[in-house]
Amino acid sequence: MKKYIRQIYLIWRRGRSERRIKVGRILRNQTDGVRFMYLQDGVNEAVEKGFNMYPDFPDPDKVYRNNVLEVFSQRLNNTERSDIQKYYNYWEINPEMKEDKYYVLAQTQGLLPTDTFEFLAEYYPVKGLRFTSEICGLSKMQLSNGTLKEGDMLQWKLEPSNPYDKYAVKLYKDGKELGYVKAIHSKVFHDSKYKNFDVKVKSVEQNGHINRVFISIYTTEIK
Repeated sequence: MKKYIRQIYLIWRRGRSERRIKVGRILRNQTDGVRFMYLQDGVNEAVEKGFNMYPDFPDPDKVYRNNVLEVFSQRLNNTERSDIQKYYNYWEINPEMKEDKYYVLAQTQGLLPTDTFEFLAEYYPVKGLRFTSEICGLSKMQLSNGTLKEGDMLQWKLEPSNPYDKYAVKLYKDGKELGYVKAIHSKVFHDSKYKNFDVKVKSVEQNGHINRVFISIYTTEIK
């Protein structure tokens, strides 16, 4: 089976308007299975802002090897739900891989409305890659309602000189700046030498102004 994912980062932030901090990573290989470890620099930064470790993994100095995927997969939707196919479609889940919880965690980002954790995959730029991401920086842009709609195709530009993220990717619609591809997801644009990427608006949340936009990112062959 094709490898889509290098690793998954555990991300924490204090609130919606706060910067995302990499506090841990999840790795999988045939020898060691799935393991989780904290990233000390990220933990130190996050602790100063109120972070207190992931509840099931309290020791920041330990490499966890038991039940890692079982714990994190509790964040995934119940596969018995009547609308599970809609869930798979929204998160661009390959039907052949829907039983792979590591892959599904990466694709869905493990998002819950009740906490401030995210699970962001660092992807390989392979043929057939598709995933859902999000436009970041919208709170600063204050885009008016109707600026974006489902199905809009966006333009993108690498921004390696960005002082906050050398893997930044800025997004545009018809020359208008919108924001950025979510951190970590953006790295695949820089890794790719053989593929192009299309970016399409998947859904828009707006109330007076646009406050959240999810996007579909997928590889396309160079023409």
